Amino acid sequence: MVEWIAIDWGTSNMRAWAMDGASPVAESASDMGMGSLRPEEFEGALLDVIDPWLGQEIVPIVACGMVGAKQGWVEAKYLSVPTAPTSAALTKAPASDPRISVHILPGLSQSSPADVMRGEETQIAGFMALAPEFDGIICLPGTHTKWVEVSAGEVVSFRTFMSGEIFALLADKSVLKHSIGEGWNDSAFLEALSDSMSRPEANASRLFSLRAEGLLHDLDPDIARARLSGILIGAELAAARPYWLGRQIALIGDPRLSAIYATALESQGAPAAQADAPRATLAGLTKAYQTL
Repeated sequence: MVEWIAIDWGTSNMRAWAMDGASPVAESASDMGMGSLRPEEFEGALLDVIDPWLGQEIVPIVACGMVGAKQGWVEAKYLSVPTAPTSAALTKAPASDPRISVHILPGLSQSSPADVMRGEETQIAGFMALAPEFDGIICLPGTHTKWVEVSAGEVVSFRTFMSGEIFALLADKSVLKHSIGEGWNDSAFLEALSDSMSRPEANASRLFSLRAEGLLHDLDPDIARARLSGILIGAELAAARPYWLGRQIALIGDPRLSAIYATALESQGAPAAQADAPRATLAGLTKAYQTL
């Protein structure tokens, strides 16, 4: 039985779950993300994925992510922190198919320092629903990593770091693309992390040294990749120290990237627990559905 449908719709792709209460009974996905669609194309892209789950009755659909961005299906206005990460303030999307009723979660905003998130708030809400006693810091590693302070059921403040996007730009688009491999080296990562945290002002020079060492000393490309990551995450941890120092920390994100952040934090005496990201997303969407 399909009671409702949960949607995680990002810039590059969309994931959908047919739900019976809080339990998924079917799952599907599409590469038709927000970045490839005009507003009038969202309904069709959604129906391409979920049509086999639809019958004659109206099925509620709850969606999170970039589908609610200004360039998405319909803009779901941000909620200002401090606030609970989910609320009844869902935005209804214009849909012509009488079988669906689509509701989109709002993102979160912070006025000073200016910051926004869209999609991550659902994972935060889901994690808090699964761990209601948690009071501390949730880190969501990714292209734009979020450091989020939560307390008493609310998001209090957050900061975003573009470390993931900068890594991709440097590794794929800059002069460093000739030096960066696909493998990994833990000791090189931790050494670069420590150096970066100690003197982040030298990082612009450290970055070019990766290229120079490759030319002059045949630096192993896998070591170069680990060093690049260590330099960028080290600078991030140095700036985010007020968030994680002495706090309870949970990581929600891609398991491999979360493991790298866990290693970095552990080296600074700040152990972090890793949460199941898809489970948190579904729990957050379920919590939002329960407000309808």
